[in-house]
Amino acid sequence: MIHTVYFTDRALIITDSAPRSVGGEELVVDADREEVTHRAKILKMIENYKTIFMVSVDPDRIFDLVVSEFACVEAAGGVVVDREGRWLMMYRNGRWDFPKGHIEAGESREDCAVREIEEETGVRGRIERELCSTLHAYFFPPTQRWELKRTYWYALEFVSTPGLKPQEEEGIHEVVWLDREEALRRAMGSFPTIRRVAEAMERK
Repeated sequence: MIHTVYFTDRALIITDSAPRSVGGEELVVDADREEVTHRAKILKMIENYKTIFMVSVDPDRIFDLVVSEFACVEAAGGVVVDREGRWLMMYRNGRWDFPKGHIEAGESREDCAVREIEEETGVRGRIERELCSTLHAYFFPPTQRWELKRTYWYALEFVSTPGLKPQEEEGIHEVVWLDREEALRRAMGSFPTIRRVAEAMERK
């Protein structure tokens, strides 16, 4: 199995086979021969290369070692599609994004996705299907720790809204309905995780 962890615009790919060729911004390491799973080592490599390939005969074992170096959190969110086929997107902290947020204790992934979308945008949706999950590592200043967030993404059917309302305290400055082509264009210019969600929408 291939595991991909994103560090903003950079990626750590844990796989059982090396790429046929690599560019100057890519690095291939033999995770079975080198000690490369410690967080400090990973962060140093990520500073210098856009993509790191950790190659191992047992990528799941290497992934577990990497995960153990971070505080793990879970979130859920998704893409709401209205009756005209438009996608709901928001502008957060300088990039186009889809709404999501942390799963609360005792809450299901699906309920979290519905709740977070409504809190962040003012739109109520109904889960239609699961799209994908993404992994994103980041430093969280309030807790002074490195976190690894797994986000579960869903496609949702529009139910209702009293009006689009961006949750400004969460850094959301704009919430809009976009036709599919424009939504895809904006998603492809955003974070890699958002591109993956948009690609999953297209595959489904």
